[in-house]
Amino acid sequence: MILETERLYFRRMNQNDFKSLCKILQDEKTMYAYEGAFSDGEVQEWLDRQISRYEKWGFGLWAMVLKERDEVIGQCGLTMQPWKEEEVLEVGYLLQRNYWHKGYATEAARACKKYAFEILNAKEVCSIIRDTNAASQKVAVRNGMTVRDSWTKHYRGVDMLHYRYVAKRE
Repeated sequence: MILETERLYFRRMNQNDFKSLCKILQDEKTMYAYEGAFSDGEVQEWLDRQISRYEKWGFGLWAMVLKERDEVIGQCGLTMQPWKEEEVLEVGYLLQRNYWHKGYATEAARACKKYAFEILNAKEVCSIIRDTNAASQKVAVRNGMTVRDSWTKHYRGVDMLHYRYVAKRE
């Protein structure tokens, strides 16, 4: 276990999490900000990327496990992401749709921000969110972040405006 909150715990993902990831990454509605659901191959690439991040940095997106059921309901964690001409430390979160609007994303994002500041000694952390993703923007605000700047990314053949929400260590 990496982290624990009142209702959740976080651990590194492994190959046994493929089916749980498919419930998230292959749901059209969940993946609207990514221009649609992923194929099995794209899910595997996503999982492989997290595992390689653990090896490279010691962190990545972690399995978000609901304690009461010992069930993976999403993923949340820290990643290094390209932003304009630099790499920035990001809190990312993505949940199964049937667990939306229950406070899990905010609970998880706050724990990851705290981990970034207290364990990684980061000076700031951000969340990079597509302009159309109002729900994730609200999570970022509840996580004490404010919009710093914006950038248009090209992904899956589409230009997508993204906002970078930032929180600084106090």
